[in-house]
Amino acid sequence: MKFLKLLRRRSVLSELVYVGLNVGLAIAVLIIVRTVESPIPAFILVALSKWRVFAVRPRYWLANIQTNFVDFIVSISVVVLMYSVGVSSSYAFALQILIVVLYIAWLVYLKPRSSKRSVVSQAWTALIIGTTALFVSSFGWPIELIVIGMAVIGYVAGRHALTQFEEDHLQFLSLMCALIMAQIGWVFYHWVIAYSLPVVEARIPQVTVIVAVVFFAFYKVYDSYKRHNRVEPAEVVMPILFSLGIVLTLMVFFSAIPIGTL
Repeated sequence: MKFLKLLRRRSVLSELVYVGLNVGLAIAVLIIVRTVESPIPAFILVALSKWRVFAVRPRYWLANIQTNFVDFIVSISVVVLMYSVGVSSSYAFALQILIVVLYIAWLVYLKPRSSKRSVVSQAWTALIIGTTALFVSSFGWPIELIVIGMAVIGYVAGRHALTQFEEDHLQFLSLMCALIMAQIGWVFYHWVIAYSLPVVEARIPQVTVIVAVVFFAFYKVYDSYKRHNRVEPAEVVMPILFSLGIVLTLMVFFSAIPIGTL
């Protein structure tokens, strides 16, 4: 009994240390972004915080990188968004605090979970925040960088979600996700729209919303196929109609605000 109690105490202590370190990381990123007129030091801190990826034998590095790349995308995107709102919004500090709170929720709550729903949510989060950060920060970039960036986000997010299924063609489907995202990136490089958020002076790219609903529809179709060995119309009709409705509504009625005004 004493041994079990000791284990519980150590487990609780390790959890508290884990939470404290992650909260400290998020706060440190905020402090650096607000005190240094460059996001590069914050990028370096985020990269250094992922040292455990390489704390194994070199032959496991690639597997660890693939497993943790979603977290890296989210973390880098958080820095980009913190820096972007800091130079473009009069509500900068409030927005940065909100981003920090959401980042802490990612680090402490969502990231450590391993259920299928949680892992898919991790991929979806990386897809959304990664796309947002890319388009918010890339105004004036050459199209090649946008396409490559979207392809990387698509590959990483797609692979992360697909690992929760017994998929024999994981690499092929991950590359297909990369191709689809690259094509979306090419299209929206020429058709870049952003929507103002209420109250605060911030905008969200149209492509982020479209990528989010497209991922949602694809996931529902794929999940139905994997569970039933065929696509059940009753399970996918509403998600597909919902996604198409959102995309068509945005493209037809809400396509008038150029992101160049960010």
